[in-house]
Amino acid sequence: MDWNRVEGNWKQVKGKIKEQWGRLTDDDLDQIDGNREQLEGRIQELYGIEKDRIRREVDDWYDRQAFDR
Repeated sequence: MDWNRVEGNWKQVKGKIKEQWGRLTDDDLDQIDGNREQLEGRIQELYGIEKDRIRREVDDWYDRQAFDR
C-alpha cells in the first residue's frame, strides 16, 4: 500500500473518509492532513475500536479506493 497517494490527494480523499467514518469532523480531517497514524488514532478515540482492527479497516478502505495504481 502506498499511503503517499492518500496524502497527496488529501483534499479529494477527505469526503470519502467521512463517508466511511462519519464521526470524523472537518476539523479532525484538517488536523490529520493525510497522516495515517493520526487518522487511525482519531478513529480509535471516536469509535473505541482496537488498534489492530482499525489498521485492517483502513487497509480495506484503501484497497476499495480507485487511486491511480
